[in-house]
Amino acid sequence: MNRLGVTDEDQALADAVARFAAEALAPLAREIDEEERSATCHAPQLAELGLMGMNLPERWGGPGVSPTAMLLALVEISRACAATSSMIGAHYLGTDAVLIGGSDEQRAQWLPKAASGEWLAGFALTEPRGGSHPADLRTRAARDGDVYRIDGVKHFISNAAEAKFLVVFAKTDAAAGARGVSAFIVDTASPGIRISPHEKLMGIRGGHAFEVAFESVEVPLANRLGEEGSGFRTAMKVLDNSRLDVAATSLGIAEAALAAAVQWTHDRQIAGEPLSTRQGIQWMLADMKLRLEASWGLTMQALALRTAGQPFTLQSAMAKLHASEMVAFVTDTALQIHGGYGFTREMPLERYVRDARILRIYEGSSEIQRNIIARIVLG
Repeated sequence: MNRLGVTDEDQALADAVARFAAEALAPLAREIDEEERSATCHAPQLAELGLMGMNLPERWGGPGVSPTAMLLALVEISRACAATSSMIGAHYLGTDAVLIGGSDEQRAQWLPKAASGEWLAGFALTEPRGGSHPADLRTRAARDGDVYRIDGVKHFISNAAEAKFLVVFAKTDAAAGARGVSAFIVDTASPGIRISPHEKLMGIRGGHAFEVAFESVEVPLANRLGEEGSGFRTAMKVLDNSRLDVAATSLGIAEAALAAAVQWTHDRQIAGEPLSTRQGIQWMLADMKLRLEASWGLTMQALALRTAGQPFTLQSAMAKLHASEMVAFVTDTALQIHGGYGFTREMPLERYVRDARILRIYEGSSEIQRNIIARIVLG
């Protein structure tokens, strides 16, 4: 359906991505899930289409598409394979951090090859004990002349084992809270980095996440993003963007689940009549569609502000919160409509349910989004 704020150019890209996703991603989604294969297997094809650099302007190697086109593309990818969308989103986290917090020299060094798909990026903020809370970060970066030495452990770091570089957040001033956090571009080939085997995840099993340990890892001064103490501000700006990526993933999974439920109600016969003739089923579908469209509305509002260069932290948090909770309802209801068949692994419904669960947790849990919204509302 046509949506307000979507140009013909945006829609043409989305349609092209939808065709690619249906032909190349969807047929392998179940296999990637069951075998826990890394979704980076799709990276070369994604890069050929310019999808690995959609968040970057042409100056730094990206295709120069609008934020709206990028989101629509992520929706179509997520409709076919949420693990692939998760992998791309983690890559965007790393490259967005360089784009937002870096110098032109750093952007020129790291972004073009990331946009081309030659290099994969990651974003290392979360830690085993403190999550993403800046005051609880235990990773330290101590300056020693023209280098920093990083020590600490990061957890649930997507893409880490295959990434060329990670943007790592570490305390350079242990007593300064958020103002003591700095960000660094860390080449994963650096001595002292140890990456554990990927986590055994409930869903998005092809979006591999890892624990990464840093043991006196030397990072050149030239790889610090911005001034000391500016890392947390960079991270928050990156997360404003990435929460819309999570909303896109939620929308894509929900669109797939709703479409499957609608088709099932037409095909499934009960007492000689299609399931779609039952009012109870119709109301379930109506509720699914209502919540899905509400999430679209919040997401498009946030996109409009982002495109206009206006603050959109509140709108991004609301879009992420509503969409991630919406997709839980839609996928569960779609499975319910399928009955016992939906509970089998022969159908994708149980995968949709599993894939959707993480969306209420990463890039800031639902509880954190409520904190952000309340803080802004209260002034």
